[in-house]
Order: sequence, then structure tokens, then C-alpha cells
Amino acid sequence: MATKANLVIDQGTTYSTSITITDEYNDIYDLTGFTGAAQLRKHYTSSNATAFSVALGGNTGVITLSLTSTQTASLIAGRYVYDVEITSSANVISRIVEGIATVTPNVTR
Repeated sequence: MATKANLVIDQGTTYSTSITITDEYNDIYDLTGFTGAAQLRKHYTSSNATAFSVALGGNTGVITLSLTSTQTASLIAGRYVYDVEITSSANVISRIVEGIATVTPNVTR
């Protein structure tokens, strides 16, 4: 089961957040050898997606998601859904984080 984490993204800015993943015993999840992917969509059936850059922190259990200012500027303010999947070296895919992302409107241009 994926961890729930909601995000707030400011439109038109560079965005980055780090999430520490733990197992059912609250031990740090070792992400060594895994790759990650994450997308943001207006709703889960939407064909348009914005891909996060995903960095995995190996044995620290930290996943860092980031978007460029160009990416966030192209998002319409409002509510989105997102998730993060990791793939093991054995090609096993797991959804590790999911939630709601709220994009707040940019005023300064």
C-alpha cells in the first residue's frame, strides 16, 4: 500500500520536495538498485501528464521529486493527482507514494 502525501506546488516556481520512505516496521526503506518515476495529472484518466524528476537516495530511503519553473508555469492552478512508482532490478514495480497535489496560482509575472 502506498504512503499518502499531499503536495502544494506554486505555479511558475522551481519545485522540489523530499519524502522519506519507511517499511511497516518504521525502518528506512533501502532504495539501492531501484529506479523511480512520478507523474502529475488533472485526474487519473487524463491523457496529459507532467513528469516529475525523481532522485532516489539509496539506503537513506529519501525520494526527491522536482519540477522546473517552466513545468509549473504550464500547469493550470487547481487540484491534481500524482503518484510515485519504483522499479526494482528484478523489474518489480511498486507504487510507493500517492496523493493530491494543489497548484496555487502565480500572481507575479
